Amino acid sequence: MKKSFLSPVRYLKGIGPKKAKAFNKLGIYTIEDLLYYFPRRYEDRTNFASISKLKEGQAMTTKAQILAKAERMSWRKRGFSIIELAVGDNTGKIYCVWFNQPYLKEYFKVGETLILYGKVERYAKRLQMNSPEFEIVVEDNADSLNIGRIVPVYPLPEMITQRNLRRLIKHTLDEFLILTTDSIPYDIRSRNNLLNLAKALLNIHFPENRDMQKRSYERLSFEEFFLFQLPLVIRKLRRKEKQGIAHRIEGELVQNFISSIPFKLTKGQEKVLQEIKLDMAIPQTMQRLLQGDVGSGKTIVATIAGVIAIQGGYQVAFMVPTEVLAKQHYQNIVYRLSHTAYRGRKINTALLTGSLGKKEKERFYQEIKEGKIDLVIGTHALLEEYVEFKNLGLVVIDEQHKFGVGQRALLPKKGTNPDVLIMTATPIPRTLAITLYGDLDISVINELPPGRLPIKTLHFTKGQIQNTYGIIKEQLRLAHQVFIVYPVIEESYALDIEGAKKMYEELGKSEFKDFKLGLIHGRLKEEEQDEIMQKFKDRDLDILVATTVLEVGIDIPNATCMLIAHAERFGLAQLHQLRGRVGRGGFESYCILVSDSQTEEARMRIEAMVKYSDGFRIAQEDLKIRGPGEFFGRRQSGLAELKIGNPLTQMKLLKHAREEALNLLNLDPKLEERPHLLLKERLLQRFPEYEKLILVG
Repeated sequence: MKKSFLSPVRYLKGIGPKKAKAFNKLGIYTIEDLLYYFPRRYEDRTNFASISKLKEGQAMTTKAQILAKAERMSWRKRGFSIIELAVGDNTGKIYCVWFNQPYLKEYFKVGETLILYGKVERYAKRLQMNSPEFEIVVEDNADSLNIGRIVPVYPLPEMITQRNLRRLIKHTLDEFLILTTDSIPYDIRSRNNLLNLAKALLNIHFPENRDMQKRSYERLSFEEFFLFQLPLVIRKLRRKEKQGIAHRIEGELVQNFISSIPFKLTKGQEKVLQEIKLDMAIPQTMQRLLQGDVGSGKTIVATIAGVIAIQGGYQVAFMVPTEVLAKQHYQNIVYRLSHTAYRGRKINTALLTGSLGKKEKERFYQEIKEGKIDLVIGTHALLEEYVEFKNLGLVVIDEQHKFGVGQRALLPKKGTNPDVLIMTATPIPRTLAITLYGDLDISVINELPPGRLPIKTLHFTKGQIQNTYGIIKEQLRLAHQVFIVYPVIEESYALDIEGAKKMYEELGKSEFKDFKLGLIHGRLKEEEQDEIMQKFKDRDLDILVATTVLEVGIDIPNATCMLIAHAERFGLAQLHQLRGRVGRGGFESYCILVSDSQTEEARMRIEAMVKYSDGFRIAQEDLKIRGPGEFFGRRQSGLAELKIGNPLTQMKLLKHAREEALNLLNLDPKLEERPHLLLKERLLQRFPEYEKLILVG
């Protein structure tokens, strides 16, 4: 069988069906996937730190001999074993401890030499590493890959050791590097001082020196950014070629609606509205991303845009991720529109969700098709094939990160090039947004409506829980309402966390027996959730015990306090979204985080929440902590392609890649010229869903 970069990894020497499955779990299916499986870090094994030079609090690498080993059982947890090694070199001794990995006892032998990497700590006057990464030094030919050089350290598949993986990647490079073809045109490589692909792949895995490792990292990051930007730039250029709708942006209906709003728009809202109006006025399709923190007033801006479209006889589709949010938007928007007439009649609205009865759905389908409904608000139900619009002029998508890229593209296809407004309450720095959402124009509302007080965020440990109950009772005595949020519905013994159901019962009988409590979670039917939410809105409940169904869009102006239990179990963006559910009524409000956070990452999240209330700053901290792939959602945003590039730390490189993509596509929009054919092939391989866009335009 002739092997190529696209050959299955299972046909490599030493990998059978079992090991292939372990590689598949990590997304490694082909030989190319293996060569693009990059080290997570490197160890400079030309010069190990001797034990006497190890510094407390730092993660360091040392080489030492096993002097003694022991296994003992924990007195705290039954059946929990602890393996301990004493290792040393000619300068000193350090202890290494592994928890509940009894098989390691047979793995280590006194007298063997280990390479150890871990955080150095001091316990009871002795140096110690807890659960360090380790490698047993074996004198064989493969040691040229493992000793005396800069050595790659990879995230490991099951059943594979670092030594075996290094050997496999080296053999694969030796055999397949000759087949490498470079898809980045020579003039772009030359302008940006980039290595060729073969040299970059070799040096990212087995660097000649630190400089070559750095240059390889830049080359491969540039490649990812460049390939990521090309479809975005193509989409933006193609959009400019399409005939869109030139809406009449001023008129009696729009004026009447704006006059009926009982508050003055903020400067931020006015500025963004002006940008949207300019887009809607020209005969090109609007594709605009509207960023704004929780509670910044994005929905009213989107509603004005909707009224502009309706004024010209067009329909509007407003898609949101959950039924709770859809119903809330529907109630608020219908209330706002109730004072506005359209050519002598009221604006007709509909709410379309999955839980609607069959007859009601069919009636809405017919009315939407006939153009009798001007504005339809709904969930994914809007994407169903039965939903046909007579004259769709504007699509609004709220909380865009909750929808996949493919889902976002489906709704606009129900019209003839309608304008699209995408909203998100997950703000990111503007320069990063422009580059990552390169096919969209960006608008930002960077201020909150007047009268909003900053929410006080406090951190308590579980041992201080009584203090938190005191704050809650104080708010309840002021006739305000409180949310208490748990990460799970049922109690988890394995994770040692309380569940919403049990705590609802316990708190109702003890701490808050004098108050009315409700319980809401995702397992309840939609009608039950609505009923409980309505009771809370009507102030028939004082405390709402909940899971993360609260994360998106609940608007209760009288709620002034939220307690988030086991806050370490939530992501930073999620915590900020939850916090945004209080402080919406002009009263002093509190967000109480209860956490005995164990990990460094969890501690950083809690600290960021206490320190910052601005969503953009929170987003920046979240990016630092999690990295861009997790922050944007690799599956959702297409960032799965970024295996090595980091938009946060390599912004300059990302901008260069975008500029090169723009220049190239302005010269050769369909990548038809000979120097660009390899690039086109690579692009179609990476993004098969863009085939029509790339080839046809």
